[in-house]
This record gives sequence, structure tokens and C-alpha cells, in this order.
Amino acid sequence: QVQLVESGGGLVQAGGSLRLSCAASGRSISNYAMAWFRQSPGKEREFVAARPWSGPITYYADSVKGRFTISRDTAKNTVYLQMNSLKPEDTAVYYCAAGSQYIPNYRTKGNYDAWGQGTQVTVSS
Repeated sequence: QVQLVESGGGLVQAGGSLRLSCAASGRSISNYAMAWFRQSPGKEREFVAARPWSGPITYYADSVKGRFTISRDTAKNTVYLQMNSLKPEDTAVYYCAAGSQYIPNYRTKGNYDAWGQGTQVTVSS
């Protein structure tokens, strides 16, 4: 089983940028579909971005498309989420997730097997 640890969260003003990291151990991320989800108080955990285990295609929630970018560095066994033009509504705990190679729907949190502990992102207006 892969273990995931997120970092890079913090407090930023609206319009600013942050880069989240998800360091994996135990298994290579090249064998997994990787994703980011987020959860605000009182809300369900929602999909943000995903990268299948192979190929260049990535998936984004409509709310972050054009502002966020998911990427990976297999040499460092790390997945990143670059977040630009941040908005107060992006405030949430951000979670990294790993799933098997063949996920029927990358936007469904139940399809992921491993999760990190989360990192807080707060965007002030």
C-alpha cells in the first residue's frame, strides 16, 4: 500500500499562488492514478484534479479549470498541485489520493484506496 503525505498549505491572499506537494512512499506513484480532493467545513469532500497512471490527460473540476495544474515527478515519487489566482472559495483542507490503474470515474472519491492526512489552504479576501 502506498502512503501519502501532503505539504505546502498555508495562508495566502486572494489572487495569490500556492503549490501543494504529495510525497508518496511504499510504492511508486507511476503505478497509480493520483488525485487531489478538498473539503470545507460542513461540506462533502469534492474532486479537484486527477492524473491517470499513464498518458498526458488530466481532469479538473470546473471550478478550478485554468487555475490549477496537477503534475507528478516520478523520480521524487511526488505529485503536485499548482494553484494560481486563488479565491476565498478555494479555502479548504486539500487531500491527496491514490487509486488503482483502472478507475472508472476519476471524480469519485470512493474509487481511491489511499489518502493523505490533508493540508489546510486558507485564502483571505
